[in-house]
Order: sequence, then structure tokens, then C-alpha cells
Amino acid sequence: MDAYRRIADRIADDITAGRLRPGERLPPQRKFARRYGIAASTAERAYGELVRRGLVVGEVGRGTFVRAAGTGHTGRGLIEPATAAPVNMELNYPSAPGQSELLAAALAPLLRPDVLTEALRPASATGTAAAREAVAALLATPGWRPAPGQVIFTGNARQAIAGALASLVRPGGRVGVEALTYPLVKEVAARLGITLVPLPTDHEGLRPEAVAGARLSALYVQPTLHNPTSVTMSTERRRQLALVVDELGLPVVEDRIWSFLDEAGDAPFAALAPHLTHVVDGLSKRVAPGLTVGVLVVPPHRAQAVAAAVRSGGWSAGRFALEAGVRWIGDGTVRRLVAAKREDAALRQRLVAEQLAGFRIRSDPRAYFAWWELPAPWRADTFTAAAAGHGIAVTPGPAFTVDPHRTPAAVRLGLASATVPDLRRALRTLAEVAGDARSLR
Repeated sequence: MDAYRRIADRIADDITAGRLRPGERLPPQRKFARRYGIAASTAERAYGELVRRGLVVGEVGRGTFVRAAGTGHTGRGLIEPATAAPVNMELNYPSAPGQSELLAAALAPLLRPDVLTEALRPASATGTAAAREAVAALLATPGWRPAPGQVIFTGNARQAIAGALASLVRPGGRVGVEALTYPLVKEVAARLGITLVPLPTDHEGLRPEAVAGARLSALYVQPTLHNPTSVTMSTERRRQLALVVDELGLPVVEDRIWSFLDEAGDAPFAALAPHLTHVVDGLSKRVAPGLTVGVLVVPPHRAQAVAAAVRSGGWSAGRFALEAGVRWIGDGTVRRLVAAKREDAALRQRLVAEQLAGFRIRSDPRAYFAWWELPAPWRADTFTAAAAGHGIAVTPGPAFTVDPHRTPAAVRLGLASATVPDLRRALRTLAEVAGDARSLR
């Protein structure tokens, strides 16, 4: 028998005997190989064999976990079998009914040879005059309307965050973030050599007094529909924070990527601190992730520096995507998609309230995600592994933390990508898993 199969058999025996319990994490493959004096490739094949047998599940970037106990009946109903279609609730890309047909109609004129020739030319970080005008109008809210000259374009919103931070903070600088923050900000910071400083929050979001004493180079904040908690800062809290950053002269990167779901159209933080705030937005959530544009609205005196950072990072938007975006904005496609997605998000939040009634859920009726504070004795890693055992991917709470010592017993549920029937089934299954004490035995 091959060596990797013998190793897999030994681990399988430990799982069957209960020496390895559902949700337990196996050692990293290289560590396992060193411990048992085998080649790394043998360990990799052994782990792969365990996955094939359905005994463990591999979570990219997090490790390999023993799968949850088998399906069965609990006091709350029947758990969905693991053979059901997989549901990925880590991804979070909203899509409206008829979206492709709407987008195709606007793209048709771009396919004319004369138009396509122009649309395939390189684009600068400042895009085109038409794009700047269209996006400035799109992002305007009551009390705030950016000037077209303040608009800079990137390939996506993540690149907009990178461009803003690269232009503001030197390697080794300190950037304040909410204690729970968008995970990709951690990756951006690591690549730029920036230190993230987690700051305390409350039910209204970031606490202004925490910013005052943190010795920061810049601040990254999500005031509207914060990911993952869905908290939206009140106007008064924004004013308090604006006073603090103004007194400190502290630059702010304001992430508004989900703000389009707020039909009331709250004014961004930039309306209160326009000379310090760099607004991040984009078309990926409003329109579609595959052909997208990231947007930065910057203080006028910083436009040149931010554009230079975007160019040097290779983060400029494609001209074709810009041209498509201009047409989608101009013909009302974006407006119709936004309206449809607001209705869709509200529907999905109703499913959360219905299927997860009785659990501690932090969310907002307008949001496309929910923060689930798990019941004891579940931990984020064990619940994530248990969910994966039923074909459902969720994001564990620690993915959103900056402090490595903080491991919230929570998961984020991305509601946007699954179909409504699949989402309903997945939420029902997760409720059953959460309430099934046998999954931890």
C-alpha cells in the first residue's frame, strides 16, 4: 500500500475513534511532514486522500479541519445532506434579475469598429472627461457632490484603497481601522509595509476618542453599512469624528462601496472633512464584478499625488470598462440595477430573520451580509468547518480582526451570491448545525 494511504488510514482511524473531533484543525502539511519524518508531498497526498474520503475539509488560507458529524434529525428539523449543491456565502456579488440583458444593451454600441477602436486605447488614472462627469453625478448625495476634477479611476475598489493608502502613508506608517475591518485591507497594508492599528467601536461605529490618542498616519473607515457588522454611523457620530480628524490633520480613507444600498443617501464623511477625506467607491457591487471600475474622490490638492500612486501601482482602470460604465450610468442601467438590488437585499435579510430567528445576528435590513455571533460552545473555526461539511462556505470572524489575539466566535454570512432558494436552504441548514450539539461530540 502507498505510504500516503497508510497515513490517511491512521488519521481516519483517529477520526472514527473520536480522538480527532469534528471541527478540529489538522497540523499544517509541512509541520505534519516534519513531525512524522515524511516528504511534504506525501503529507499533501495524505491530506488529499482524507478530503476525497469526505473526512476533512480544506479551507484555503485557514487550514484543514475534521468534518462535522453526519446528517440526521435534530430538535429543529432535518439537516440538509452534504450532497446538496454547494453554497458559497464567502463570496458576496449581488446580481439583479435580467442584469445581463440590461448590460448587454448598453454594450452594443461599443462593438462598432470606430467606437471600439477608441474604447481600447489606454486610459490614464484620471480617465476621460465624460467618465469623470458621469461618476461625479452618480456618487452625489444630498449635501455633497464631488467635482469631476476630484475623480480618479482604478481597476476596482480594492485598488482604490491601495492607491489612497500608498499616496498617504509611507512604509512603517500606522493606519487606524475599526477593530473588525474589511479583510483585504490587511493584505493591502502588508504589501505596502503599513501597520494597521485596531480601534474600538460601539453600536454607532468607530469611537472618536480612540482616534485621538492612537498616533496615526491615516484612518480607514466604513461609516455606511460597515462590513461585516452592517453598522451605519449616525450624523452626530460623524460630526464628532470629523472634529477629531480635523484637529489632528489626519487623512481619512472612507470606504463607501456598499453605500448605494442606502436609499436615503447619507452624505459621506467627505462632506464634513472635505480637505482630508479620500472616498473609495466603485461599480462592482452596483453593476457586476467582472467588468468593473474603482473610484477615488480625493481632495483637490491631492489629485496629482494620488494619480501618481495609482499609475505607479499599475492600478489604473481599463478604458473599455470606463466606456461601458459611462454608458450604463447615462442610459439609466445603473439606476435600475441599484433599485433592484435594494429590493433583493431586503428580501434576503427577511430570509435571515426567518431562518435564524433566536440567534444573535447583527445586520441591517438594507445590507447584503450579516454578522452571526455563534451560540456556545461553537468557535468560528469549528463552525466554519462544520458548515463546510454541509457544502456551505462562510467567513470566520477572525478573518476580519487585526488583533491576532482577538478571535470572535462569529461568522459573516455573505447573502448576495447564492440564489434565493439556495440561500434559504443554506440558512436553514446552518441553523440546524448551530443547534446540533452532536456536531461537537
